[in-house]
Amino acid sequence: MESDNSAVPATRRIAIDPVTRVEGHGKITLLLDADNHICEARLHIVEFRGFEKFIQGRPYWEVPFFVQRLCGICPVSHQLAAAKAVDQLAGVQQLTPAATKLRRLLHFGQILQSHALHFFHLSAPDFLFGFGSDPAQRNIAGLLEKYPEIAMKGVKLRKYGQQIIQAITGKRIHGTGTVPGGMNKPLTIAERDALLVDIADILQWSQDAVALNEHIHTAHPEHYGFATLTSNYLSMTGASGELEFYHGGLRASFADGMPIFDQFDYCQYQQILREEVRSWSYMKFPYLSALGTEQGWYRVGPLARINNCDMISTPLAEAARQRFKTFGQGEFVHHTLAYHWTRMIEILHCAESIDELLHDAEIISTELMVEKGERQPQGIGVIEAPRGTLFHHYQVNEEGLVTQANLIVSTTSNNQAMNESVRSVANQYLDGQEITEALLNHLEVAVRAYDPCLSCATHALGKMPLQVTLQDMSGKIVDQLTKGITGEIHR
Repeated sequence: MESDNSAVPATRRIAIDPVTRVEGHGKITLLLDADNHICEARLHIVEFRGFEKFIQGRPYWEVPFFVQRLCGICPVSHQLAAAKAVDQLAGVQQLTPAATKLRRLLHFGQILQSHALHFFHLSAPDFLFGFGSDPAQRNIAGLLEKYPEIAMKGVKLRKYGQQIIQAITGKRIHGTGTVPGGMNKPLTIAERDALLVDIADILQWSQDAVALNEHIHTAHPEHYGFATLTSNYLSMTGASGELEFYHGGLRASFADGMPIFDQFDYCQYQQILREEVRSWSYMKFPYLSALGTEQGWYRVGPLARINNCDMISTPLAEAARQRFKTFGQGEFVHHTLAYHWTRMIEILHCAESIDELLHDAEIISTELMVEKGERQPQGIGVIEAPRGTLFHHYQVNEEGLVTQANLIVSTTSNNQAMNESVRSVANQYLDGQEITEALLNHLEVAVRAYDPCLSCATHALGKMPLQVTLQDMSGKIVDQLTKGITGEIHR
């Protein structure tokens, strides 16, 4: 019997290639039916990271400094997650109070600078100029020209976070600092005092950043439905349910706020998480194993953390969280663009926490090391990186050489969510429309909300080089539009 070809739905494909992301590139493909409805949307990561493989055979004590080369934007996050794993490998159960506080200070500085970079350099131009505004203006240079005060606050916030990193690790990017069992250098009185000079300004600018985002989201209801997803959420929280970045238990929640699990030991993460591999992407798709691949995907990062936590330990950030909860009428907020608002709440928490730590006498203590214990065969370190929950898992042999490694980075956890967000925006803005730069930027805005560890070109200018190709059902190119890394448009 001959096949009935009439039953095969007619489709066409739009490819967006490349989309840049952390030392590499990706692409977006959209599959449309005959009525221009989105059948499928995929974010493909086409670069192979490979760290899990080529770290094998390295001595375990090298790991924190090796893996931080994953990224030039958040190297501290990888260093700290790996350091916590290495502590376990070295048989260290607990650090000295001074070492713990130094690591926390380092972590707060990292989150502060990363969040400031992402919002002010990369995302603020979209909100202050409009998603479809002139791309020649919609960047950090345009922001400096039209909104110099806002732009400079962002620059100085990032600079301050980098100064903290430099004071503790010796360098703003790819420094040292952590060692098995503690830290390799104290914070001097002079370094502490230098950081205290600007802390009042940092606190004020952080409050201004929160206020700006509150205004953006409350004064522009047209943003409410943009890439909105009802999803599960995963984050780490403290023992009392407070917002926690460095150490705590894992908490997962359904979209309605009901708990899936709480205070789960992250060293047992393999009991609750699975990673699905798909042929069209080098990036895995994590999911909560109890819910399966279809229902178990989740979101991580600032929105997940603020939704999930019961409180924030610092007063100004907690007040900001309460206003955010009021915005959501006491329920979880699912607006994808609210990632930016929650980032600024976290910036404020970091500023307050830095202030507290710099006034803590133990921050300049020289008691930074504890003795190593009995060597362990594996170590698992988990922290809340700027972009979300970060897992580092290492196994070593009797000689202390790495035999196996597994990293689940924040962007990987948000992989399915970014795919869903792209589909949502495409359905809302693409159907029946001519391909324009504004369309490209709407897709970018959806991905950009997650701050997916984009490469240096994107962070520098707030632009992704993109190509969109529209083909008819026979594969013939109907239309093609390219935007270069400097924002120029070619058809």
